Amino acid sequence: MMFEGSKRKRMLIILGSGVLLFFAVLRYTNTYGDPGPWSIQKNGLYTFLSFMKLQKYPPSLLFMCATVGIALLLLAFSENVNNRLSRFITVYARVPFLYYVLHFFLIHLVSTIFFFARGHSAADGIHYRQETPNFIVPGEGVSLGFVYLIWICIVLVLYPVCKWFSEYKPTHKDWWLGYL
Repeated sequence: MMFEGSKRKRMLIILGSGVLLFFAVLRYTNTYGDPGPWSIQKNGLYTFLSFMKLQKYPPSLLFMCATVGIALLLLAFSENVNNRLSRFITVYARVPFLYYVLHFFLIHLVSTIFFFARGHSAADGIHYRQETPNFIVPGEGVSLGFVYLIWICIVLVLYPVCKWFSEYKPTHKDWWLGYL
């Protein structure tokens, strides 16, 4: 069954609101859906944060309800938006697996570069009884702001490749393109 225009928007709003209502009722009962119960805290903000603290890995039922419900509402209200940001995001939406694979390797490359830039040797990254090098030293790291900066840079660096591939993919019918 296909919904067009305002019917689709209405259906997305109803579904998104319903899923979020289901989430709120089930989470309030503290009986099922997430292994970690919520509790009343010292103020409303901390109580809300306790209520929203959900298990992401593996995703609990309540985590899925919260994220899918919000995503349905965002889709309902942003479906017809056409601006620079929406066109930028659409490039990645057309090639999600390609972006995932490339960003995974690029993040590990950046991590390895930072490891060596801190003065470590390859021997420091190869730990006993591990099959692959692990260029992580406990206690070392960067601030959350720096992590976000790296993330934004990786998104921007991969944009030209994703843009090219999102234009290449519809014009070529090779069997393997369906996987990326």
